[in-house]
Formats: sequence, structure tokens, C-alpha cells
Amino acid sequence: MKVLARLGSFLDGISEAMGRLSSWCAVLMVLVTCYVVFTRYVLNEGSVAIQESVTYLNAMLFLLTAAFTLKHGGHVRVDIFYTQASVRYKAWVDLLGSLLLLLPVCGFILWISWGYVQASWAVSEQSGDTGGLPYVYLLKTLIPVMALTLIVQGMAEIFRNLALLLSPSALAQTPES
Repeated sequence: MKVLARLGSFLDGISEAMGRLSSWCAVLMVLVTCYVVFTRYVLNEGSVAIQESVTYLNAMLFLLTAAFTLKHGGHVRVDIFYTQASVRYKAWVDLLGSLLLLLPVCGFILWISWGYVQASWAVSEQSGDTGGLPYVYLLKTLIPVMALTLIVQGMAEIFRNLALLLSPSALAQTPES
């Protein structure tokens, strides 16, 4: 049980580090948006590349913090029964949800996005707008990266919930929510 818990904690650490690092995209997005507004309305100038960078930052924020959000329970969940449930029930729901929903969906995203990303890399895809950013292929690469980080966090959830379910003392010591 301790091995499962330690492995889960190690994988949690990966999601935590990536989420904290990626969260700076929100700050950058605000700063760049302020810059775009200032240059457009005060200086009467504009830059397609700088405007597109806000979209890139938003995509990075969303895609690279998905696992962090899952780790902290910030994802969408129907809480009708879950909120008042026992620790054991929650562990079963989280375990089965990870095994039957999260991992298969992430596997599907990896599979379906692979050709899409590969085709983008093959032509070094760039923005369709004149003066836009030449890194569309890098942006598209974040799709399978998101799926991989969610798989890592999903494995952490599985290990943590297995450790809880296989250790009666852990269930007895864990406070009810």
C-alpha cells in the first residue's frame, strides 16, 4: 500500500509542478492583452502576432493545467451523491472513473490527435494570417501533451484510491468530507 501511495504522490508532484508553472500563462495573458489594448487604442497600432500570442497563452493555460485541475478536484463532477458519500465510496467512484472514463478518453485523444499533430509538424504549420505566429505546430502539440499529463494524473488517482481501498487503516484515518 505504501508503494502505491508513494507512486501516486510522485505522479501528483509532476502535475503540481506543471500546473504551477503553466499558471503563469494567465498572468502573461493579462499583460499581453493590456499591451494589445494600449497599442491599438492609444498608439493606433496593432500586431497580429501579439494578438495571436494571447490565444496561444490561453490554449497553454487550458491544456497544460488540466492534470493540475484534476489533482485538486476542480474538474466537473455531478455532486448529487458524491459530496455526502463515505471515503470508501468516493475512492471507488474515483478509481472506476479513472479506469473506465479518464484513461480511455485520454487514450482516444492521443490516438486521434497524433495524425493531426504529425501533419502540422510535417509542414511546420504557421498562422494563416499575414504577420501571425509561425508556431501552430507547437500549439497543436499541446493536445497530446495534455492527454499524457492527464494519464499521469489519472495513474496517480488510481494508485491513491487503490491504496485507500486496500488499506483499512487508511480508510479509518481519513476524515469524511
